[in-house]
This record gives sequence, structure tokens and C-alpha cells, in this order.
Amino acid sequence: MLRAAVRPRMLGLLVVLLAAAAVCGMLGAWQLDRAEIRGSRAQAEHEAAIVAADPVPLGDELAPQTTFRGELVARKVTVTGTYEASGQVLVRQRVHDGTSGYLVLTPLRVSDAGGTSGRDAAGAVLPVVRGWVATPQDADVPPVGPVDVVGYLQASEESGDGVEDGEVVAISSAELVGAWGGPIYTGYLVLVASEPGQSGALALLDPPTTPGSELNLQNLAYAAQWWIFGAFAVLLWLRMVRDEARGRPADEPTAPQTTAT
Repeated sequence: MLRAAVRPRMLGLLVVLLAAAAVCGMLGAWQLDRAEIRGSRAQAEHEAAIVAADPVPLGDELAPQTTFRGELVARKVTVTGTYEASGQVLVRQRVHDGTSGYLVLTPLRVSDAGGTSGRDAAGAVLPVVRGWVATPQDADVPPVGPVDVVGYLQASEESGDGVEDGEVVAISSAELVGAWGGPIYTGYLVLVASEPGQSGALALLDPPTTPGSELNLQNLAYAAQWWIFGAFAVLLWLRMVRDEARGRPADEPTAPQTTAT
């Protein structure tokens, strides 16, 4: 097969097909770049719409201990309750603006979720990310007494190592219920604003996003198609070399075999 591969005819075909594969590779890379550009633009428009949206009652979107639906990510909601400062924990190893630090996570004991579930949710616990700090010493005490909170919903994370020395590695409702009690929501809230307000020591976070949301799927599919075409060109040459090695010209069909009678 190696002897067939180095024949002038096969080498000429190899050059042509490698050139075709290279073109397909470049077109795939171009489509990937387009996917990132268009995806980032669409994501920016989506985030602008999320920020500008009016909040809706939490009780219309999610009830305690019910499944968190994917479409609820970044939904802006409002809820009333009281922070329990004694249960506040820090979520370590979280990056904000390129710097690793801590999220300040505080349990909010709900008194009124509004909407359809409304007061039926009274007494439930909603984890609230009140902001980000660079060091544990920067974390403040939450407002005392009833507070009206506005924030973005996000799904609970997978369990980590549990609460240890006032810190966790994951925002997991299944893990936090052991420390905070229940009933508990299966998602958490990323704070936008509250009344009364909190101190300015905490940096507020951007709206949550879902993985892969900054890529345009249509252009991503086009990129994959071009790369598949490029791989096909190389495989085609290998198939032609195999046929050549078997003594059958690559551009001629195989003669049908007949059975003697």
C-alpha cells in the first residue's frame, strides 16, 4: 500500500485533496469565528433585555422544593422575606472581573413570594447571592428586618464538600438544607437590588448565563460541516490508495464477478 501511495498519480491527488481539506479547515475556522461573534452579540442583546425586564413575583415562577426549569435561568423576580445573618456562608473560588474571591450567600426566610403561591411559600428558605468580595473580611452583614428583594434566578449547583468553617464550594440546595433547614428552593437568587438596601462593600453580579450561550448554533453547525468535508477529502485519498494497491484504478468501477455454470 505504501508503494501505491508514492506513485506520481497518487501524490498528485494527495496534493489536490490536502489543498481541499485545508480550504475546508479555514472555512470551518471562519464559521467558528462567526459563531462566536454572532453568539456574543445575541447574548449581549439578551442580557440587555433581561436587565430591562420588569420583575415578576417569585410565586408565579417557582415554588419551594419543586423542579427548577431551565427557562427560569436569569428570570428577574421579586420576593419579600428576612435575611438570617447567622446562616450566611461564603462560596470560595469564584471569579469576578478576572479576580478570584468569594460570593456572599445568605438565607432569606420568605414571608411572601407573591403571585400564585404567594403566602403559601411563607417560611421557605431562598438562597441569595448578595454579591462578591475579594476577601472574607469584606463580607458585610445583611439588612435587618423585612426586606424586598429583586434578583435573577439560577439553578442550584451540584453538591460540594458541605459547609465547613462558614464556607462552601457550591451553591447546592441539597447541601444547604442541612444547615439552614427547609423547605428550601431548588434554585437561588442573584441579587439586583433590595429595599432597604445593603452596603456598597459587595460587588453585584451580572445576570446568569447558560453554558454555550455565547455561540451561535447555526454557524457552529456550519463549522462542523466544513471540518467533516475536510476529513472526508483525506479519507477519500486513503480509499483511493487502497484501491490502487489492490490493482484496481481508483477511477474505474470494480468488474462484477460471474459464476461459471
